Amino acid sequence: MERDKYRILFILVAMLFVSLNCVFASHNAQERKLAAASIKDEQNDLTTYIVHVEEPEGGSRTVPNLGRWYTSFLPMTTSSAGQEQQQRIVYSYKTVFTGFAVKLTAEEAEALKREKGILSVRPEKIYSLHTTHSPKFLGLKQGSGFWRHSNYGKGVIIGVLDTGVTAWHPSFNDEGLPPPPAKWKGKCELNGTACNNKLIGARNFESSSPPVDEEGHGTHTASTAAGNYVKGANVFGQASGTAVGMAPLAHLAIYKVCGVFGCRESSILGAMDTAIGDGVDVLSLSLGGGSMPFFADNIAMGAFRATQKGIFVSCSAGNEGPQFGTLSNEAPWILTVGASTIDRSIRTTVKLGNGKTFDGESIYQPKEFRSKLRSLIYPGANGDKSAIFCAPESLKKFDVRGKVVLCERGGGVGRGDKGQEVKDNGGVGMILMNDELNAYSTLADAHLLPAAHVSYAAGTSIKAYINSTSKPTATILFKGTIIGKGRALEVTSFSSRGPSGASNGILKPDIIGPGVSILAAWPVSLEKNTTTKSTFNIISGTSMSCPHLSGIAALLKSSHPDWSPAAIKSAMMTTADLLNLRGKPINDQTMLPANLYATGAGHVNPTKANNPGLVYDLQPDDYIPYLCGLGYSDAEVSNIVKRKMTCSTSIPEAELNYPSFSIQLGSAPQTYKRTLTNVSPGSSSYSPRITAPEGVKVTIDIAKLRFTKVNQKATYSVTFSRVGNSSTPFSQGFLKWVSTKHTVTSPIVVQFA
Repeated sequence: MERDKYRILFILVAMLFVSLNCVFASHNAQERKLAAASIKDEQNDLTTYIVHVEEPEGGSRTVPNLGRWYTSFLPMTTSSAGQEQQQRIVYSYKTVFTGFAVKLTAEEAEALKREKGILSVRPEKIYSLHTTHSPKFLGLKQGSGFWRHSNYGKGVIIGVLDTGVTAWHPSFNDEGLPPPPAKWKGKCELNGTACNNKLIGARNFESSSPPVDEEGHGTHTASTAAGNYVKGANVFGQASGTAVGMAPLAHLAIYKVCGVFGCRESSILGAMDTAIGDGVDVLSLSLGGGSMPFFADNIAMGAFRATQKGIFVSCSAGNEGPQFGTLSNEAPWILTVGASTIDRSIRTTVKLGNGKTFDGESIYQPKEFRSKLRSLIYPGANGDKSAIFCAPESLKKFDVRGKVVLCERGGGVGRGDKGQEVKDNGGVGMILMNDELNAYSTLADAHLLPAAHVSYAAGTSIKAYINSTSKPTATILFKGTIIGKGRALEVTSFSSRGPSGASNGILKPDIIGPGVSILAAWPVSLEKNTTTKSTFNIISGTSMSCPHLSGIAALLKSSHPDWSPAAIKSAMMTTADLLNLRGKPINDQTMLPANLYATGAGHVNPTKANNPGLVYDLQPDDYIPYLCGLGYSDAEVSNIVKRKMTCSTSIPEAELNYPSFSIQLGSAPQTYKRTLTNVSPGSSSYSPRITAPEGVKVTIDIAKLRFTKVNQKATYSVTFSRVGNSSTPFSQGFLKWVSTKHTVTSPIVVQFA
């Protein structure tokens, strides 16, 4: 209150000063011109900062005018030009945390840091996007099973934060959908009657224009999560069928937060703040930055506030794999989603002059391309670094006209840009070979010319053939859409891996889902001279796997409206598939079994998730002792949970009631408790089955868990002890609770200290 008195006094004095200036205006017109010029120059140097403010006594709800209160913290230099203070504040956050986004000079930012009540002042980050057959692949069948039981997500609202939406696309028609629930408070900023019972809201936080999708990414992710049925979907005639999202009868609320230059942190937070108030049930974010502590991770803080409101938050893990420790969105209250392949490939085959063939992928498969052998050239044979990657302008010095060109993946050059360079210089086809890191993970792209994306092993063999003859030749054969790829459920190379840098005691990613060569809605047709509105594209990324899980969360929410976000997450994780379609362990890009830092709990199985038997449940306040155990200060924890907190109780990271285990094990045994909640009717009894990590002994303190009613809880303790020496820095195993009807599986990763 003392602070407010001084602020009011300052404002009165400032008003008096302005009045006196008006009296003497005729004497200092030149000074005012100079001041205006100074402000204009300063505006050119302004940066948007995210400012966190201490929660006031009684909470921010006790502040009559939150925006005016935030303005009172600004340095006096921002008050020098009439309405400038109001213009400086970009967003006043009400829900995600106590704070605001503001435009400041570097000097003003330093001054603001010294103000009483300011927790942090940081320049906003620019996040990046983490760039159909999926429902059938996941066991979702129209008119039966889990899809029917969940009512296709009817009544659930999915909020998608992305690049906007193409509202006229048939994926967003509202056939069969009721009006939005009464709790919906959102708005539609699209022109005319573009919004309907499917697309119930659309807002733009990236600019003042309508939230129209100019990039395609947002349209693709939104339709993946909850697109309605569209017959005859295809790309260049490939992957033909009926396109549909995971929750076809769910409502969509679109929040445009990304543009050509990325996704501004202030816009993301503004959208999350609004979406929570609008009444969404699920938030889907296919974007992110790197690893950071949760008190510095504004997306994590916004997601925590959403969790407090019962909103499920699904985020992409990132596309920085296959290296370890490359995750985004690691908070335990977020579902962190990695990317896997599906059992469909858009196959092309490279045939060499010696008769050998190598399978690859490409969406563009022109019928007029003759299969005769053509000259084959590898421009990088002499070590020309730009030509190795077919970089722009790199092929002008080579005779590639009429030839098939071998290009290597990487080098900072987009896959499509490589094809453009080949085509611009007269090449008739491209073989795109993986680097060693990406190994066997190939992608179906809409190339600009006949092409085949092949594995590193295939590319190495093709290079050897080129070196073995003076006149190498090759052609590309087009095999079309192939269903039944037996190795499916592979973790793709780009999917980011754990361990978590923000909290090593939590295994991340949580789960994997379809993210490779996914067909979904797109703003424009990739084909020339067409008037169809059924425009689709096939793209890849954890951006694609995230909305799959967002849509499945909506189905589970519809099927089990009383489940908490943590219960929904647990149901997905403890029922996830650990084997591929051949019944073998899920592989990674090397065709060897993937580790748990790649797969998390495994590959989502929606039908099993609907009936998990038991769940590891958490309420929002259960995360508080966990946050205190991370060593965060009272102020940092208070800012995350949005109320005054004192860390009187703390727990180790691995003590959080999480569906997986991530243990750092030294010579001393470690014991952790877990509590399971029964979500199935009737009596049941569960026995433990342990697959102990190599070098670790795992013991349970109880022989059976018995339940007699729904929502009954049972607690067990598990002890990890080191036995012998391990030849690896970490090992992995599983703890399963098994009844006659259910298997509840928790993955275990042990790092050896």
